[in-house]
Amino acid sequence: MSKLCLRVVAVLVALGFGLQARAQVTTTDPNDIMCPDGEVWGSGLVTNICWSCLFPMRIMGAAQMGEGEVPEEASEEAICFCEGNGGVPEVGFTLGMWSPTALVELVRKPYCSPALGGTTIRESYRLWGMKDGSDGGSASNQFYNFHWFSFPLYEILELLLAPECNAGGFSDFDLLYMSEIDPTWVEDELAVFTQPEVAVAANPLLQAACPADCAATTFGNPIDRMWWCAGCWGNLYPFTGNVPAGGSPPRVTSLLATRALASLHRRGLAWRTIGDDALCGGEIYPMMPKQQYKMSQLYPLPEADNSTRIPTPATTGTGVPQIDDYQWTQSCCHNIGVPTFLWGEWRNIPSIGEDFVYVLWRWTDCCLR
Repeated sequence: MSKLCLRVVAVLVALGFGLQARAQVTTTDPNDIMCPDGEVWGSGLVTNICWSCLFPMRIMGAAQMGEGEVPEEASEEAICFCEGNGGVPEVGFTLGMWSPTALVELVRKPYCSPALGGTTIRESYRLWGMKDGSDGGSASNQFYNFHWFSFPLYEILELLLAPECNAGGFSDFDLLYMSEIDPTWVEDELAVFTQPEVAVAANPLLQAACPADCAATTFGNPIDRMWWCAGCWGNLYPFTGNVPAGGSPPRVTSLLATRALASLHRRGLAWRTIGDDALCGGEIYPMMPKQQYKMSQLYPLPEADNSTRIPTPATTGTGVPQIDDYQWTQSCCHNIGVPTFLWGEWRNIPSIGEDFVYVLWRWTDCCLR
């Protein structure tokens, strides 16, 4: 009888320790919920990257490596001449490629950085989740702050060291810009002083033309001539963090990441690296060339190789597609403005996954001498 009692006590003690351990695992610090770890570093630096995004590559304007679309404005020159030491022209051959150049994170909590492991750079209760920062949300608009990091992944991993193809000369991970210290990101009225063309972009006739850019991005490249549109994501102007409520978090944050990129172009902090004029180095360009960029999500649900599939109807004998007749085609990065239904409408987790980190891929035309 005593042995039976000891066994019962032992089982109860074991169950008690197990329940306690489980309680410790499932209990989450509220601060971590509002400032999560984006798991950028460590194994995620390899497994969470869409490596197929680096294709295609174009050599000497004709030879193409890998599958995918080359931007329409990419250089088609084979031979190039650039000024060398002493002002003497040097001959070389052209190379066009996609390269990861920046990380942009969109966060609800000010100064929170998922890319830095969930670090809160400083505590602040202003700009929290909406324009005036008075509470955690608004029925009329959504608001995110953004942080911009240099992310020259090829240089960091020493995969492709070509200084001629690294416009800006960045060689490591670094924080370059924070919207919390930029009043034009908060107030639409102040943004007009840096983007006076917003008065033209607000024309109803121009806005009515944006579905054409949406259709172009769905089936190919965005239309650079429609500089006021961000494809199916919405209006590119003004360059602020305020978006009318009602959009899904992946669409809203993708639009804000594009606005952040456009604002950096306006300030001369982002360069044009596509076309014949950029072969000898990037050039400051105040208007964002949309075809020069594409994006992939890194957090909360990374767009990585073999992790994303979009349904493509296969040929059927009956002529009526069935569920089993669908093939799955890999696609883990997307152009600016591509509908989120094709790549990521499901890529958010309520409460713990509503902050986002995107990798920005930039097409670079360069002259290897």
